[in-house]
Amino acid sequence: MLNYNEILATQDMIEKRHLDIRTITMGINLLDCCDPDLKVCCAKIYKKITTLAKDLVKTGEEIEKEFGIPIVNKRISVTPISLVAAACQTDSYVELAKTLDAAAKTCGVNFIGGFSALVQKGCTESDWKLIRSIPEAMKVTDRVCASINVGSTRAGINMDAVAEMGRIVKKTAELTADNGGLGCAKLVVFANAVEDNPFMAGAFHGVGEPECELNVGVSGPGVVYHALQSVKGQPFDVVAETI
Repeated sequence: MLNYNEILATQDMIEKRHLDIRTITMGINLLDCCDPDLKVCCAKIYKKITTLAKDLVKTGEEIEKEFGIPIVNKRISVTPISLVAAACQTDSYVELAKTLDAAAKTCGVNFIGGFSALVQKGCTESDWKLIRSIPEAMKVTDRVCASINVGSTRAGINMDAVAEMGRIVKKTAELTADNGGLGCAKLVVFANAVEDNPFMAGAFHGVGEPECELNVGVSGPGVVYHALQSVKGQPFDVVAETI
């Protein structure tokens, strides 16, 4: 149970130091949704997301009311779609992007990430299909975020992917020009992408992650600033421990 001092400390952090929970992001594994039939694959994806994340927004709002701490965004990340859709007999993954968008809207989340491919060492046929679907996918969806990892320190840089992504970014900007080029704001081109990333717009659920998980992102620059003021001139390990 919270005591009086803890309540006052929390209130002080929220009101004076701008503490909030920037996002709660549910990561969902979609590998079991693979199917050669595109429509079946889309149906599996929609059902799984809307089943697991159906209470995400409601629960987040209940937590906000109970503890009085704002949760700014509620989001979903999924397994990179280039992996999930590899078995599909199709030349375009735009329908998969539409499915993700529909699931996000049904669940009420702000964004869904995972229209992604990891191509730092080379591209599979599925990777190319996803990459070339990005401009149209960004045009016809509202909440889907895309990301491509084109290089890493260990594998080097996939220059074919870099060249193609240059064209993809330009085409995405052109297709979403009537909306301020918003498609490009939902597209990330990475180098050294981490194994699992819950942060938009480059979010995706890593293959080494569990079936479903919840990531919490705290945004408290004011709190960090206040903490740093108390350790000015201290050794780095003291600063790190304080933060």
